[in-house]
Amino acid sequence: MRFYKDRVILNVLGGSLANAGEIHETGDGHVLVALLASDYPDADTAVNDMKEYCDLVDGDLSVALGDGDPGQWKKVADIAREVRAIHFSQIFTAVSYTRACALKSDAVINCLVHPSGVPGKVIISTGPLSSKASAPAIVDIDTAAALIKDMGGDSLKLFPLNRLSSWEEYQEIAKGCVRNGLILEPAGGIGLHNIREILTIALSAGAVKLMPHIYSSIIDKESGNTRVEDVKKLLAIVKKLV
Repeated sequence: MRFYKDRVILNVLGGSLANAGEIHETGDGHVLVALLASDYPDADTAVNDMKEYCDLVDGDLSVALGDGDPGQWKKVADIAREVRAIHFSQIFTAVSYTRACALKSDAVINCLVHPSGVPGKVIISTGPLSSKASAPAIVDIDTAAALIKDMGGDSLKLFPLNRLSSWEEYQEIAKGCVRNGLILEPAGGIGLHNIREILTIALSAGAVKLMPHIYSSIIDKESGNTRVEDVKKLLAIVKKLV
């Protein structure tokens, strides 16, 4: 996984095999192509398809849950047993399981948390049962980071950004990732309209490594493919800011 200047890598959806190839060529190693587990009826079907994508993009494949759906956690873990992808998205309570399953030992496994509305704190109850609990589990960002590292996770996925109470909340989470050596993966509602602000705040907080997920905002609604021209624009912004 090649972060641009060891700081930023983008994560975008591959709408088709041809689209994934175009994204990979355009990204010059600084863009991961993502596929959603939720788009497949079962793990076996996903594995057969994702292996082809993985070969095409030289392993720069990200396996995502799909809208943070906790019901997809087992499917992602089962895919990790068979597909040598470089990146997997996972709910908080399934990080250790997925780390044990991962065929590629150096794969990056993120850990899904939600904004709490309180600067310096995050919601870690993102599992299929815990996400439905009457009271969310809200913990200090440093505690959450320590738990993620205990479980073998590499990064914190903050989703969805539109639940943030303020940019101060995002900044405090970025600082927590810096203090604890975690990659920060902001996701949900990111596009060309706000990527500069999202990058600038995290980079100014000292973010060691940053992986913004930019999905629906750059997808062509007719074809279902990610617009490669938008990927080029996003990369240009990254190179200007980093």
